[in-house]
Amino acid sequence: MESVQTLIVGAGVSGLATAAALPTRDYLVLEADREIGGYCKTVKRDGFVWDYSGHFFHFKHPDIEAWLRARMGDQEIRVVAKKTFIDLDGHTIDFPFQKNIHQLPKQDFIDCLYDLYFARTAGDAQAPETDFKDMLYRRFGRSIAERFLIPYNEKLYACDLATLDRDAMGRFFPHADLTDVIRNMKVADNASYNSTFTYPAGGAIEYVKALASAVDPSRIALEEAIVSIDVDHHIAHTSKRAIRYERIVSSAPFPKLAAMTGAPHDAAAFTWNKVLVFNLGFDRKGKRDTHWVYYPSRDVSFYRIGYYDNIFDADRLSLYVELGFARDAVVDVDAMRARVLADLKRVGVIDDHQLVAHHSVVMDPAYVHINRRSMAEHARVSGELRAKGVHPIGRYGGWTYCSIEDNIVEARALVAAFGE
Repeated sequence: MESVQTLIVGAGVSGLATAAALPTRDYLVLEADREIGGYCKTVKRDGFVWDYSGHFFHFKHPDIEAWLRARMGDQEIRVVAKKTFIDLDGHTIDFPFQKNIHQLPKQDFIDCLYDLYFARTAGDAQAPETDFKDMLYRRFGRSIAERFLIPYNEKLYACDLATLDRDAMGRFFPHADLTDVIRNMKVADNASYNSTFTYPAGGAIEYVKALASAVDPSRIALEEAIVSIDVDHHIAHTSKRAIRYERIVSSAPFPKLAAMTGAPHDAAAFTWNKVLVFNLGFDRKGKRDTHWVYYPSRDVSFYRIGYYDNIFDADRLSLYVELGFARDAVVDVDAMRARVLADLKRVGVIDDHQLVAHHSVVMDPAYVHINRRSMAEHARVSGELRAKGVHPIGRYGGWTYCSIEDNIVEARALVAAFGE
């Protein structure tokens, strides 16, 4: 039987970053797909460059960015100041909504400001916020919550926001208080964690290739899925063989990992949505100076669109369009494509544009639902697994909300903790 010190499940960012950080080559990366990258794959079709979804990179750690760039040769890296907007029933305002309510029609602005002012004095202001929806109401008031924050996030997560933890989005949620809102009326400050992003000319896969350049290609096994893990005897069974290991690092969705190990767990504690992504290429240019637009209206099928052509300064409209679905929903891709095209025309993104190329992918899971039950169960089961040499990492292994850079940071920290 083949033996390896570190068995890595998944050749996405987390898995490759782990392999790249290990001091020896006594590892094996298993990837069920036929190519590396996970959700960071890039599609090139008819002159258009698209990712599986909008993966734009926001580096907080200059050393990580420099490490990646040093492995990207002469690849052009575009640095873009993000321009994002919200379409509120045809009225466009800057993102984030809660800091730009002064751009709304007068009566809507008054309603939002009034409710925001009294939000923290209504009811029992000292009682702890119970869930994500409660947090939105109590911090921002009814008008801001119901005009944008609730409908948009319900479209994204495809669930009742009351089932999510109040901090389900962590640092990625753009908080603002009354002082921020008032100040923003005269001196705009719409900065967020990703105010500036970078994007390679070859798509997000170029960053994945940079990670892979530090990994022994002979130690990556493609089209080989892990089937079960005997944690007591440290033997993993794949679709092709049995492998003895000393430890496993897994970026597989945590419920799947728990099931593969046979660890007793509350499967119902882990829920998620799935996201249908359309990449659409048209025959001519559309709007300029726009990178993202958010659509909270329930009458519009998608919750967000992004403009690749405005990143590349291209002369043809190139979009990604995202739609959220419940995890058990049946997704009719062809029917939804027709509806998306109709909605794009209705909201003014296209008029007589001709679709010349397209691609779609269903991300399942996409956004995990973070709540007290999932956090407690993940902490319990993952602790038991780590004690037996199985280490879950990444957005799906960690069952969390994080950035791509966070995955690299976590992988390096885990390898450092091995103490080799």
